[in-house]
Amino acid sequence: MSNPYSTINDYQLWRRSVARVETHMFDPIVNPRFKIDRQVKVATAGSCFAQHISRQIQRIGFHYFIAEKGEHLSDAERSKRNFGVFSARYGNIYTARQLLQLFDEVFEGREPAEKAWLRKDGRFVDPYRPQIEPDGYESPDAVVEARRSHLAAVRSVFLDSDVLVFTLGLTESWRSKADGSVFPLAPGVTAGSFDPNRYEFVNFTVEEVDRHLSLFLKKLKEVNPRVKVLLTVSPVPLVATYENRNVLVSTTYSKAVLRVVAEQMLSRFDWVDYFPSYEIITGSYAGGLYYEDDYREVNHLGVAHVMRCFVRNYVSQPSKEAEPKAVMLPPPPETEYQTVVCDEREIEMLRP
Repeated sequence: MSNPYSTINDYQLWRRSVARVETHMFDPIVNPRFKIDRQVKVATAGSCFAQHISRQIQRIGFHYFIAEKGEHLSDAERSKRNFGVFSARYGNIYTARQLLQLFDEVFEGREPAEKAWLRKDGRFVDPYRPQIEPDGYESPDAVVEARRSHLAAVRSVFLDSDVLVFTLGLTESWRSKADGSVFPLAPGVTAGSFDPNRYEFVNFTVEEVDRHLSLFLKKLKEVNPRVKVLLTVSPVPLVATYENRNVLVSTTYSKAVLRVVAEQMLSRFDWVDYFPSYEIITGSYAGGLYYEDDYREVNHLGVAHVMRCFVRNYVSQPSKEAEPKAVMLPPPPETEYQTVVCDEREIEMLRP
């Protein structure tokens, strides 16, 4: 008797593609929609985990596109002030709504109501990237001026990138009641002051994230017709939830929403692909091997596995001889993955 499963591929069967594969050899990527080579400008944005991809692109000598370079600064100063962490100094963009509002600010003249937040030390910060400038700014006007320069760089990222890698991180956010702007950190965590009359908590639904991300992608394609987008979902759990429930339950909700939306974008746009870093790290096949002792931070083994899969499937190889060099990259130095810039960690500092 025939049945529809008799001719499916090995990768469609759990036993053959997951259970019988050695952990470090597992690779869930099938039929990637595009490749990158040394000429392709690859930009990154999103949550903390996106930084691993940008570092790997640089390590293998490919074109990681940095529009905000800080050429006039020393290497130490650039590192301190977070130049090159992402393609522009936008810091962590945790939600699709935050990405959309950034695009609208650059191309459609959107002007956020909040201009600057005051820190405890008397310095001012940008509410939409509160930790990007460690020393802060001396005045609100200085924040506005710095943001103007930053937006010019963001414009270049959107216009000039060939591939944009965006890592979806969270559904929970804090929103201004004045104009609906969302922030990467709640007011009062590192700067500003929380006022329930001015700010509200929001936990975006599938429908909302779908609308935000779909609209961003359509707008991006209008200004940059050649661009391709690679979506990922961060495998890093929430550091805290504002919902009145266990943080693990909130983590599951957020990641499920983001994964569903990524799939919807994949079916809607043929120039968008999904890279399963989330599945590689969180899959039961790994038995928690890829997390640190806190069950939250991804360790260097996990990062190395994700990057092996990325290079093997998305990087064009000029010859067979070059393939082992790219695929068999050693794990990144421990100091490298431990210094990932993550705004969300500041919440943890308040309640250690």
